Amino acid sequence: MGKEGTHGTRKGRLADSFLVEGVIKYVLNGQNSDGGYTFCPGAESNAQDTYYGLEIYKILNFPFPNAEKTVEWLLSLEMYNIYTYYYVGKALTLCGERLDDRFREFVTSEISSRKHSISTNVYTELSSGFKSSLMILELAEILDVKFDGADMERWLLGFNNRDGGFGENGHSDISSTYYAVASLCLLKHDRKNLRGAVEFVRKCEAPHGGFTIIPDSLKTYIEFTYAGVMTLDLLGEKLRFPQKTADFVLKCQRVNGGFARTDIGISTLENTFQAVKILQKLGIL
Repeated sequence: MGKEGTHGTRKGRLADSFLVEGVIKYVLNGQNSDGGYTFCPGAESNAQDTYYGLEIYKILNFPFPNAEKTVEWLLSLEMYNIYTYYYVGKALTLCGERLDDRFREFVTSEISSRKHSISTNVYTELSSGFKSSLMILELAEILDVKFDGADMERWLLGFNNRDGGFGENGHSDISSTYYAVASLCLLKHDRKNLRGAVEFVRKCEAPHGGFTIIPDSLKTYIEFTYAGVMTLDLLGEKLRFPQKTADFVLKCQRVNGGFARTDIGISTLENTFQAVKILQKLGIL
């Protein structure tokens, strides 16, 4: 894989080891009696952690425990912004549920609102706007909502910088680049025109493992590594240092089985999902 291959024996060893068992145990310990999940046992359930918990189960081919209660809890939640609609909608979809008309109405309204904001140059939530745009596009795909994405495509490309990455005021970062590239892929933009993003992301790939937020930064984090791995994967590229990145990710696993954003700190379901997804893309899981 790339310039540096993963060891063939490592995949089988890890698949049967405490890695998977630890992750499953961590997620299970985060489920509350109401069926929802939290990254910190004892805290209230929330939609974001519930979504990440279910995604982790899916990657590891583990059956959803108390799925009916989880669905019941999700359906009881009040949805009031893109984040709640996204996490509830994605979680319900993972549970095999059909999203009701509330989701379609919200997505249609958001698309119309964004098109107006973009056309009148008042769309200012840039870094968060990239992420929320991807969320809307993912929900639109689930719901099969058809629309003309040309305005959103032009808006995103307006933040494609000279270094190939994406970001505000000419300053690219790996997270914005991932959200923009993933959004453009959903909008069916020609991936051949995004080769500059590959070059930018490669400059963020650290020889010692993982990815940094911008080129020439020293510290690597799980969320930036996830963004780098996923961007390269979307554009049909492999890592240059897959084994070093795998080693970095594995060092981020905590004693409770979950993963933190670095080799110190507390584990979260979001970071655990990102770690598991990275390891899956690297062929270790």
